[in-house]
This record gives sequence, C-alpha cells and structure tokens, in this order.
Amino acid sequence: MVVAVAEYYLGRPIRNVLDVGCGEGLWRAPFRALRPGIDYRGLDASEYAVARYGRSRQIGLARLRELEWLRLDTCFDVIVCTNVLHYVRANEVRAGLVGIADMLGGVAFMETFVRGDDVVGDRADYVARPAAWYLREFARVGLVPVGSHCYVGADLAARASALELAGRTPAPADQIST
Repeated sequence: MVVAVAEYYLGRPIRNVLDVGCGEGLWRAPFRALRPGIDYRGLDASEYAVARYGRSRQIGLARLRELEWLRLDTCFDVIVCTNVLHYVRANEVRAGLVGIADMLGGVAFMETFVRGDDVVGDRADYVARPAAWYLREFARVGLVPVGSHCYVGADLAARASALELAGRTPAPADQIST
C-alpha cells in the first residue's frame, strides 16, 4: 500500500526509503521485493540492531530526536516510521518530526496508535496521546494527512483531491448540505 500511495503522489516509481526506528530492518525485504533496485536506509536507537544488521541491511545508529539536526545526503521518496512515535516523549516526537518533514520528498508512512485505539502488544512506555495531538504536531511541520497513516508535504498535497483534504479542517456551516 505504501509503495502504491507514494508512486501515486510522485507520479513515478519510488527510488529510496528511510526507515526511522527500523529495528532489524523488517521493512527492507518487502520494499526490495517490490522495487529491487531501491536504496533502503534504516535508522534505529538499538546498538544491538545496528551492530548485528547495520552493515548488511544499511542501518545506522540514531535516536528519533537526532533527526532534528541529522540530515542524510538526499530527500526520500518514502519515510517509514511505524510503531515508534507512541513510545517516545513529546519533545522527542517534535524534534524527530522536524527532520522527517525536512527529508521527505514523497510520502511518510507513520503508523501511530492513539488514545482510544485497541492496542495489543507491548504497552511498556506506551503513551496514549489523543489523535488531535499528533495531527497538530504533523501540521506544525507541514505534513498533510492523505489517509491510511500516510502524510505528504505541502508540495505534494497540491496533488491531493479536495475530498482527500476535506477532513483536515471542518467545513464552514454554510457549506454543509444535508
């Protein structure tokens, strides 16, 4: 799904992906299966994951907050950040989003669970923030939701249809028809 959404907005096949909080790089194989020549890069805070898989899976050591100042040598067609944001402190989320938005040239897939979601699995350090908190922080750095945990920057948001963007702000009362 992520590949299809990114290629829809980019209008071409994806060439590279940055996986933030990648762990052992589990997203690498599916991306390479769909796009064999793709440049996959992962970042994770686990010294173990980087020592074990860093060289073979293109994984570097970095914490989410370091993305506030850390820049790689390119913008990315896809940035994946799944199952990460709801485990870190608010200031780290804000810092990381600055870098994600700055390095994004396509679609960010940021699967994040919020208050009210039926979360199954590791709840240690889980922070149940309201959905509105994330939407506000994403908007603060220019990320626009386009559905299914996917976000684009303002440049690609211009390609979204009015219906896709309709949920971003409530319609004025005079525009609502019953």
